[in-house]
Amino acid sequence: MKLKSNAGEVCFPGGKSDPEDQDEVDTALREAKEEIGLPPEQVEVVCKLFPIINKRGLLVTPVVGFIEESFVAQANPAEVSEVFTVPLDFFRQKAAHSVYPVPRIPEPLHSFFYSDPSSGKQQHIWGLTAMLAILVAVLATQKMPEFNVGFDLDNPLAFFQHNIDLRISKL
Repeated sequence: MKLKSNAGEVCFPGGKSDPEDQDEVDTALREAKEEIGLPPEQVEVVCKLFPIINKRGLLVTPVVGFIEESFVAQANPAEVSEVFTVPLDFFRQKAAHSVYPVPRIPEPLHSFFYSDPSSGKQQHIWGLTAMLAILVAVLATQKMPEFNVGFDLDNPLAFFQHNIDLRISKL
C-alpha cells in the first residue's frame, strides 16, 4: 500500500532492473528475494517469456521458474502486504473468470476473484497479472482455458508483438 506504483494491486514479484543485474533472470531472482525472501538458488528457471508492455508503457519480461512446494514466503513489509498462492488450473476456469473493456486498450482485461482457503480473503487478480497467469497455466498444463482469451494461444507472441508495435508507432 506504500508503493508509488501498483499500490494495493495483486502482482507477481518483480521490478526494474538494477545496474548490477546481468539480465532479466537476475532481475527477477533479485526482486523475488527482496520481496518474498525466495533464495535464488532455490529457483529452477524454466524460461523467459516474450516481452510485454504494461499499462504504464514499461517493457516487462516475465521469467518462469519452479520452486519447491515447501517454500514459505516471507513478505517484505516495505513492498508486499501479503503473499498467497493460486493453483494454475484456476486460471483456466470459466466460473472464476470475467473480462471488462478499458478505453484506449484494444483487448479487454481479464479478471479473476480468488478466495484464499488459508485466509478466507478474496483476492482480485486482473490485468497483466491475470493475462500472465492464464498464459503460464496454458503452457504448463497444455490445456486450453474454458473461455476466450482474446489472442491466439497457439501463437501468443504475435499478439504481444503487435501490441508492442502499436505502442512504438505512437511514439
